[in-house]
Amino acid sequence: MRLNNLRKTKHPLMTSLLLGAAALGAQPSLATEIAIACGSGDAADYCPTVAKEWAEKTGNDVKVVSTPNATTEKLSLFQQLLNSQSSDVDVMMIDIVWPGMLAKHLIDLSQYLPEDASEGFFPELIDNNTVDGRLVAMPWYTDAGMLYYRTDLLEKHGHAVPETWEELTRIATQVQAAERQAGNEDFWGYSFQGRAYEGLTTNALEWIASHGGGTIIDSDGKVTIDNPQAAKALDRAAAWIGTISPEGTLNHTEEKTRGIFQSGNALFLRNWPYVWALANGEGSEVAGKIGMAPLPHGPNGESAATLGGWNFAVSRYSEHPELAAELVEYITARDQQKDHALAMGMNPTIESLYQDEEVLDRNPAMSDLYETLTHGVTRPATVTGDAYARVSNAFFNATHRVLSGDLEGAAAVAQLQSQLERLGRRAW
Repeated sequence: MRLNNLRKTKHPLMTSLLLGAAALGAQPSLATEIAIACGSGDAADYCPTVAKEWAEKTGNDVKVVSTPNATTEKLSLFQQLLNSQSSDVDVMMIDIVWPGMLAKHLIDLSQYLPEDASEGFFPELIDNNTVDGRLVAMPWYTDAGMLYYRTDLLEKHGHAVPETWEELTRIATQVQAAERQAGNEDFWGYSFQGRAYEGLTTNALEWIASHGGGTIIDSDGKVTIDNPQAAKALDRAAAWIGTISPEGTLNHTEEKTRGIFQSGNALFLRNWPYVWALANGEGSEVAGKIGMAPLPHGPNGESAATLGGWNFAVSRYSEHPELAAELVEYITARDQQKDHALAMGMNPTIESLYQDEEVLDRNPAMSDLYETLTHGVTRPATVTGDAYARVSNAFFNATHRVLSGDLEGAAAVAQLQSQLERLGRRAW
């Protein structure tokens, strides 16, 4: 590593992480080294594999930089690196809501990649990664909010999969009562992420967008949250707390809600696609008894799923931007995305892979996911740039107050409108 540069940064966490990087695909002689910061979990397992393939094919070296598991800590590390204009990391794996925050520190990939490089990807993801006309990241894998349900219990009690939030509420109420009467006092109708954090932003955006209430802030930067549809969506969700959803929902995150559903104590669950394999895995109480469908919608809206996922970007302080961009192009290409889907079950960002027989044979649920992804909703991160964290914080805190019974929906969206407009005048 470039030790002199590291000493200049004076960031102990950064120094220890970079010094702990593992070299892959090492080549002798005059090979150029590209440092890549992969993700964690499945992403960390596979990103180095593909990077090593590229190194072996091109005769270059790659160095995989260790990063924290927690998303907020990872973002903090990247911001330290970029703000110090460090050249120690060339390629970074970034969250879907980071392009706007980091854009000024990232190269325009369209200046280095072929003109058709973005063709075939979900347009919403390319748009999300385009800031002020600059393509600052290429999509790697994606996620979207989904509705999980117990197929056995819907059949037992004579119900179809709900298409509207009203239907979900009614069915959840009836089945919950019946299952409790049958002896399961811990059974609930609906489990979702209600803690005051980014996960609540994704849930509440789905409620509001599916009621025709917009996306908090539109693509032009105009705050749109104060409308009757948004207020109604929040009030509906608040009515679930203590009725079809436990009071503890106010502190539930993804894994807690998965645990409730996977232990057999919920009829419906809102979560990400990763749950499918786990809920059908060995030791799961509901294995072979679950289905996955698009989230419900309001009376005058359409199903809306908040998009998640990760992307690859190149630091503008890289000493080798051309090679770094070439590595990004290689990792996110169709063949590598297919391998990622086959090996790890991760959801591709290239549309045609959802019709690939080999991919679908290995991951049957992807055929159901495709329709949801084509109607995915992005958080207003790109348009708000550096201010997104404050926007999301204001949104999920206001939503949490409604869920907690401290505010009515109409009052919450009116207050939020004023708060975000003030923030927008200063920040975007």
